[in-house]
Amino acid sequence: MFLDINQVDSLAEGVSWTKAMLQNLATKAVDVCVKYGVRIILVFLLVVIGFKLTRVLINTIKKSLNKHGVDPSVTGFLASFGDIVLKIVILLTAANALGIAITSFLTVLGSASIALGLALQGSLANLAGGVLILILKPYRVGDYIKSSVRDVEGVVTSIDIFYTKLKSIDNQTIVVPNGELSNSSITNVTKAEHRRIDLLVDVSYNSDISKVKDVLKNIIEDEPHIVSDMEYDIFVDALGESGISMGIHVWVRTEDYWSTRWSLLEQIKYAFDEAGIEIPFRTIDVNIAQ
Repeated sequence: MFLDINQVDSLAEGVSWTKAMLQNLATKAVDVCVKYGVRIILVFLLVVIGFKLTRVLINTIKKSLNKHGVDPSVTGFLASFGDIVLKIVILLTAANALGIAITSFLTVLGSASIALGLALQGSLANLAGGVLILILKPYRVGDYIKSSVRDVEGVVTSIDIFYTKLKSIDNQTIVVPNGELSNSSITNVTKAEHRRIDLLVDVSYNSDISKVKDVLKNIIEDEPHIVSDMEYDIFVDALGESGISMGIHVWVRTEDYWSTRWSLLEQIKYAFDEAGIEIPFRTIDVNIAQ
């Protein structure tokens, strides 16, 4: 098969046009690389250096918080939150340096943040409450607390960002939102080293008050868990309808509170029986009409 002169000229022109197009593309590519290459390198260095500086700054903040005795849970949360925010700022700055328009993106992000905030008001309140609890430390893990919210109490097993978990006396797990705890009255039973036991014991009006006090004094002095260097009180609390109410105030270590309270009640019953001191109780007379 042979090509005539016209076909040869057409093929030559196509080759020349293709060559010219490739040369043009190569020239434009070189121009783009020359024009944006330096900017891309600078932006890359900005991101790398920015991330490294962020790490240094976050570590410095963590050391400072630990030095001032801030709870490790708070330190970890603030460090993670700060690291994310700073990295987002660096990436947005890099995108802007490359000529990427971020105004519309920020507008959409702001609108989405408002909508999300309205939808998650309760969660945000719990988040803020968790941060306040971790910073102010009204209670710690291991404390026994009572809250006016829902009338709950128990040993604190964990303090999370959104919830606090309690373990009740009967080994049930109670999960309470931090927002409610931060806005309610909390009684920290185990915050102090010592705790006072308050007891009321009724005796009959026929009892000798001096003898009753002596019996109670002997019980208190024989109880090993009562703190001996802290004063105790034995007194007449009230004159009731059926007996005299005797009050007892003694101090024990917080961890010995319940065991000592139960032991005192038991020893009082035994000692009163032995001393012939009557503990009055309500009786009902039943008369049957014939």
